[in-house]
Amino acid sequence: MGNQFMGRQPLESAGRRFPESKLPQKYLQHPLLRALFILCLLTLISAPGAAKSVTDQLGRRVRVPDDPRRIVAMAPSITEIIFALSLSDRLVGATQFSDYPPAAGALPKVGSYVHLDVEKIVASRPDLCIAVKDGNPISVVRKLESVGIPVYAVDPRNLDAVMDTLLELGQLLNVNDRAKAIVVDMTDRILQVQQHVSDAPQRPLVFFQIGVSPIVSVGTRTFIHELIVMAGGTNLAQGKTPYPRFSKEQVIGLRPEVIVITSMDRKAVFNQVKSAWQQWPELPAVKNGRIHLVDSNVLDRATPRLVDGLELLARLIHPDRFNAAGTGAQQ
Repeated sequence: MGNQFMGRQPLESAGRRFPESKLPQKYLQHPLLRALFILCLLTLISAPGAAKSVTDQLGRRVRVPDDPRRIVAMAPSITEIIFALSLSDRLVGATQFSDYPPAAGALPKVGSYVHLDVEKIVASRPDLCIAVKDGNPISVVRKLESVGIPVYAVDPRNLDAVMDTLLELGQLLNVNDRAKAIVVDMTDRILQVQQHVSDAPQRPLVFFQIGVSPIVSVGTRTFIHELIVMAGGTNLAQGKTPYPRFSKEQVIGLRPEVIVITSMDRKAVFNQVKSAWQQWPELPAVKNGRIHLVDSNVLDRATPRLVDGLELLARLIHPDRFNAAGTGAQQ
């Protein structure tokens, strides 16, 4: 996943303090002047430039604006979340592969999430950057904070954490109701899938392929593993290694009943991979026509679209149940 962002050690974020009042005490003793002074302070505190101290998901204290208006999303998943919260007009920068929704393609780019361009970020004059632990380099975070740009970090590792992140960012950006509505919808759809697979007599054997040469799959500590299990399948690559490698002979020996191959810009390559598996007719997945190409972005980005990925996998793993039930899963 590239250089890891920040680790777990606390880093103090650059913050600003209001200057102490220089108003002589004798003026503060006058009731009218004191009232005017307090009113001015309250106006300053509630102004758009006011700030608050918050704790991000890495346990760091970060001083952020009360109402951030210029945001740089330092990963494609963050861009998606900001759009989902209907705050795309606040985005002044996004990373290279921020491609969803399509409007994200028009945003000014600040490099890839691993190789960020600090000068471009600073030139965009953000009042808040939102980062992810995996991928965003600590050196970039330190540089941004050294010039007074706050960086709020998130680290969602599973579906529950994604929903927590949505609620957290909703609160940070003052769109609590919108964030809650998204989470309620996600929760309802997850429960529907779980209800339909809870009494399934079988949990088909699934091999999920994300790499071609070598063949790479997904271990237990990944979003995709969680989605396979929730969708009523058995992940043949489960285990401690996040992204284990396999030989073709090993995969054949596992006798997968469903093979899922992710495709992004390499669709032609993955079509070739599908054709290669079809040369082994003894495989249950080949025999039953259950080799599927899917869009990787709905399965491995920490966004609300993970529920789309869950519904998709549920339909691929248990097509009879979900086609009949009409859960909204799409292939």
